[in-house]
Amino acid sequence: MAVLVGHGTVSTVPPEVADRLESEPLMAHLGTCVEGRPHVAPVWYRYVDDVVELVTTGRKLENIRKNPRVSLSVQADDEGRTRWMVMLLGTATIVEDDAETTAARRRINEKYGARPDAYGENTLVRIDVGSATYETY
Repeated sequence: MAVLVGHGTVSTVPPEVADRLESEPLMAHLGTCVEGRPHVAPVWYRYVDDVVELVTTGRKLENIRKNPRVSLSVQADDEGRTRWMVMLLGTATIVEDDAETTAARRRINEKYGARPDAYGENTLVRIDVGSATYETY
């Protein structure tokens, strides 16, 4: 497992940061915008090659349809002490393809230990990462 060292803002995610994003089934917080105000909600996700996949529904999906600029924050803790954090800024795309959505849902559910077809009503969203901020503690 790679070790995240230092801190900074980068335009692409360094390999050691990418390893952290996929190393644990951590909850992420997705930031969207609704009526000019932030809306933040917890989500499961999967990160591969500067793209975040998540499946969602409801307010988050509505917000992305209106404004695709999003943020995603992921943090790892040990007994209440932060080990590292990553914040990603990017542009979301809603994928209206049932086969792609099913495949992504299964990948995400596997990461989090859920049944492969859990959350079948959700829609696939892919986020192209534009920049990342990371830090270790």
